[in-house]
Amino acid sequence: MVHTLYNTLKEFDSGTSTGAFYSLPQLGQALNLKLERLPVSIRLILESVLRNYDDLKITRTHIAQLANWKPNAIRTEEIPFVVARVVLQDFTGVPLLADIAAMRDVAKQMGQDPKSIEPLVPVDLVVDHSVQIDYFRRKDALDLNMKLEFQRNQERYQFMKWGMQAFDTFRVVPPGIGIVHQVNLEYFARGVHQKKDLTDPRHNAIYYPDTLVGTDSHTTMINGIGVIGWGVGGIEAEAAMLGQPVYLLTPDVIGFELKGQLREGLTATDLVLTVTELLRKEKVVGTFVEFFGEGAASIAVPDRATISNMAPEYGATMGFFPVDDKTIEYFENTGRTQKEIDAFRNYFKAQHLYGMPAAGQIDYTRIITLDLATVTPSLAGPKRPQDRIELGQMKQTFAELFSKPVTENGFSKDNSVLDQAYKTRDGLPIKNGDILIAAITSCTNTSNPSVLLAAGLLAKKAVEMGLSVAPHIKTSLAPGSRVVTEYLNATGLTPYLEKLGFTLAAYGCTTCIGNAGDLTPALNEAIIQHDLVAAAMLSGNRNFEARIHPNLRANFLASPPLVVAYAIAGTVMRDLMTEPLGQGKGKDGKVRDIYLGDIWPSSHEIHQLLKVALNAEVFKKNYAQLTQKGDLWSKIEGIEGQTYNWPKSTYIAQPPFFTDFRMQPAAHQTSVKNARALGIFGDSVTTDHISPAGAIKETSPAGLWLQKNGVLKADFNSYGSRRGNHEIMMRGTFANVRIKNLMMPLQADGTRIEGGITLHQPSGEVLSIYDAAMRYIAEGVPTVVFGGEEYGTGSSRDWAAKGTQLLGVKAVIACSFERIHRSNLVGMGVLPLQFMTGVSAQTLKLQGDESFDLEGFGHIKPQQQVTLTIHRANGAQQRVPLLLRIDTPIEVDYYQHGGILPFVLRSLLAH
Repeated sequence: MVHTLYNTLKEFDSGTSTGAFYSLPQLGQALNLKLERLPVSIRLILESVLRNYDDLKITRTHIAQLANWKPNAIRTEEIPFVVARVVLQDFTGVPLLADIAAMRDVAKQMGQDPKSIEPLVPVDLVVDHSVQIDYFRRKDALDLNMKLEFQRNQERYQFMKWGMQAFDTFRVVPPGIGIVHQVNLEYFARGVHQKKDLTDPRHNAIYYPDTLVGTDSHTTMINGIGVIGWGVGGIEAEAAMLGQPVYLLTPDVIGFELKGQLREGLTATDLVLTVTELLRKEKVVGTFVEFFGEGAASIAVPDRATISNMAPEYGATMGFFPVDDKTIEYFENTGRTQKEIDAFRNYFKAQHLYGMPAAGQIDYTRIITLDLATVTPSLAGPKRPQDRIELGQMKQTFAELFSKPVTENGFSKDNSVLDQAYKTRDGLPIKNGDILIAAITSCTNTSNPSVLLAAGLLAKKAVEMGLSVAPHIKTSLAPGSRVVTEYLNATGLTPYLEKLGFTLAAYGCTTCIGNAGDLTPALNEAIIQHDLVAAAMLSGNRNFEARIHPNLRANFLASPPLVVAYAIAGTVMRDLMTEPLGQGKGKDGKVRDIYLGDIWPSSHEIHQLLKVALNAEVFKKNYAQLTQKGDLWSKIEGIEGQTYNWPKSTYIAQPPFFTDFRMQPAAHQTSVKNARALGIFGDSVTTDHISPAGAIKETSPAGLWLQKNGVLKADFNSYGSRRGNHEIMMRGTFANVRIKNLMMPLQADGTRIEGGITLHQPSGEVLSIYDAAMRYIAEGVPTVVFGGEEYGTGSSRDWAAKGTQLLGVKAVIACSFERIHRSNLVGMGVLPLQFMTGVSAQTLKLQGDESFDLEGFGHIKPQQQVTLTIHRANGAQQRVPLLLRIDTPIEVDYYQHGGILPFVLRSLLAH
């Protein structure tokens, strides 16, 4: 709706014509505020609030509240943020599409037009999470892996084809193109959008900045080019698609000043792992982090995007870099049109938003400073991305963690077996610390030409010196864009990577998402038989337990060149700073020890090749044609029609979230009585623990269900690929093979049985968490889940909340929550409750044999106090105050409607 509030509708020169825009400088004058002191990220959201003012969902009060943002105010106000578009990846996109298809079913059943359920903003789904590394170290690996992908996922892809014809603004980028965040960075993001006022064609087109949410936590990669965007769960993305503002509590904005320059030989990966470690320690969860200063201005956009990408790992909502000359240069090098570039630059200048802020120009909540010259070569692991290890400390750190208890991030192993050699049944020597997977993978690094060229140059030098990678190590190259293949070929580096086993295996997330494919049976047997702590090395962003491979317990994040170097070394028990990678030939032709320094590429060597990598014509050609006649995607046929007919499938099923839907919501519960604990968990329980994405075990509840429905083990695929079927996903909730339920008794060696099991009460029977939950539901017994710090960290998967709800869990009680998962729990009608500082399930000495009451939320208010009453097995009682983490008024509405989806559906059907 066009409006002239505060006389803010102004004109500017877009470069080719006169355009209209909602002027922030004019708003500042009208309100007598120095808006130029606000963080750039806050001003961009303020523009959206101003432009979308309608005096209904968005009022003058909302505009004034955000325009008056103060660095250290108490955060109680919510922002209604309307995004320009939504991006999806297929693991989260398929269940989202299923939910919207089910909404159309409800509309039809109620005598309304199914087309009333229609995305109101452009929606792009990129199929990048489905391909697995089944074939590797062979020239035809890409072709064979894609054929297997289509064979396994045909039902899912048919469903996507239905969605493409059913919804007007829904677009699918097919498999084999790239990773959603790299495609978003290189192609989807066009700088600024424009929209004509259809009610009065005399008006100029209104220009506005690109903004988005995405159903993947690493959506923040787009912050590297000055675009506001972050990851949300699928349920929140559905609401945004259907016209609901994304509501957020007004955030703190942390200014992150970068000074100086990186030293010779350092990579963007070293920098981002340092930033991640630092910001985790600074506790920036739920804040915006905005980079500024001379160091930030000197960093190229691909390096900025790498830092922004890992915002979920450091806990921030965004890791934002303002638009400047480097941003425009990136747009020029990646094939955007001159018209788009001119409009982008001129718009941001007209809004006084152009340029990297210098120290003292912006008022931030607080400022953190990093001197780039202090960054050192780094890895992270073995279980969390924020646990940085300096390269020179890698061997020592692994040796120390080998015998440390699990509570200290260790493996609880006897040091006497650290160096013991074993053999697989086919005679292969294997030891603790051996690297069995080495993968150049993930949006974080494969979008960055400098680190990929570094990997290629290192491979070239290694091959020329006679080094090699042992054939049993599963090596793979899975770029985030086909452009990567073009520049690796153009620079002549592909053959050297191939000689070390890094053949092109896929375009997609692969190893980083848990699609590494299996190891050989002999290796798996040896690892299990000897309880080995073997390793994976990947250029990814996530290394949580059992994510990469269920049998690899040590997983390390590293730059692509370090991945190649460690593959050559074959073990983490070699100090690459002081010990040789192996033996090869020196420049004199004599056999000698070859060290990392002998093959590490210089910055000059990398920069010489960057001009080849950033070629606008290559980008234009790559994205000009996303599919071709006769290819695998074009052969997929979907049904037609405005509603889906839900054919029998183990991949896609009609969601149960709208069963018995009524326009009037049922009365919400005002208390929970006599609940039992379904699980008690410690710190850093991730969404991978709660809802795994990887392999499905035959003996798990999901595996048994698949077999009962005629699916062979070879055709199980992954949990992630089956998120369109609630029967599998609810059985997979809390089914991670490494999850540790503290209700399980300690064994003789001080460890607990791992996996998704629990003790049913009061029987004390050991059951899978799924079976226990179903028994409690049958008995009419409510359940709760307890967690520690950072509960729900990791991926933005809404099934971690959906599965929790379908298991009958009424509340999750934790020491702290990660942003997206907390929001998802509210969105599914599950209460997120937080212990007061210093209190935990451990300090309360909860065993799991207690029963629990929750009281005090009859009239819900955001962040009110409620009471947990513990009824112990010996008859004792204890009352414990908790903080209700329903944070905003709109979340109160969501909860009272049974979740965000029923709320939005009622709103749409009512109008």
